[in-house]
Amino acid sequence: MSPLLRRNARKNPADSTVTLIGKPGCHLCDAAEAVIAEVCAEVGARWEKKDINEDEELYRRYWEQIPVVLVDGAQHDFWRVDPNRLRKALGAA
Repeated sequence: MSPLLRRNARKNPADSTVTLIGKPGCHLCDAAEAVIAEVCAEVGARWEKKDINEDEELYRRYWEQIPVVLVDGAQHDFWRVDPNRLRKALGAA
């Protein structure tokens, strides 16, 4: 079979890191955190939270989109997090 026709092997969710970029007091950020925590616990992925107010570059880049979700450093979602889409991005769907 041609290498172009082969499907990539599914990645291991435990090898991924989900980053939530938000700010304190943001109700959308709180909702996103709940979804991320639940999905990451379910699939074994790591996650972290960054305060947009503590990083000039994050503030400049993402202020109008918070909460922003990155998967392995690449932007995945903003404003709302779909748990099924996140599972799929982590290779668990």
